[in-house]
Amino acid sequence: MNGMSRAASTLVGAGIAGFLLWVAAQVGRNTNGGYWAAYGIVAGAGFVLAVSQLRGRGGHPPGTFLIAFLPVLIVAGWVLLGMEPRGNWFRDHVLSWSGDIGIRGVVRDVGIWIGVLAFGIGYVFGATLEPGMIGRRRRAGAEPAPIPAAAPATPAYEPTAANEPTAAERAEVAAQHDRMQHDGASDETATPARMPWQRTRMRR
Repeated sequence: MNGMSRAASTLVGAGIAGFLLWVAAQVGRNTNGGYWAAYGIVAGAGFVLAVSQLRGRGGHPPGTFLIAFLPVLIVAGWVLLGMEPRGNWFRDHVLSWSGDIGIRGVVRDVGIWIGVLAFGIGYVFGATLEPGMIGRRRRAGAEPAPIPAAAPATPAYEPTAANEPTAAERAEVAAQHDRMQHDGASDETATPARMPWQRTRMRR
């Protein structure tokens, strides 16, 4: 759910909640059954308004302010002005204009729940501000810095360097063998060439 969809769902939820308040006003509260039925419907209105915020943690504050909060403020504020206990310019004009457009009875019925209307104005305004965005910004700023990639480990020894003494000895033996063949020193009395490691054993 994107930000504008959330703003529209808030407006729809507020409209349904207002309709349920009007329905609750039609229920007589002179008996225990009517009393609980009316206030059960009022509780349902609050549930609908809360469900409209259930999906989509992100929002669009300017869009929600224009699409949801301003209509709720105008409608609920209209009823609150019309239900003022003492007559004044605002109350008289609201009731007069409501009579002209045929909604004066609706204003009086919904006006029974003026406390709920005032609460709804504050609730929708809070949804417009979206305090959850502060927590998201804090979590985004608290992300740990990426750990740099470790350099490839250097091997403990190099196989080529470890084999160098053996290779040198082999080259020396091969050179001696070539010289013996070249000089013709292959008779029986010739002392055979000893390997470097053989000379080492003799010294020991």
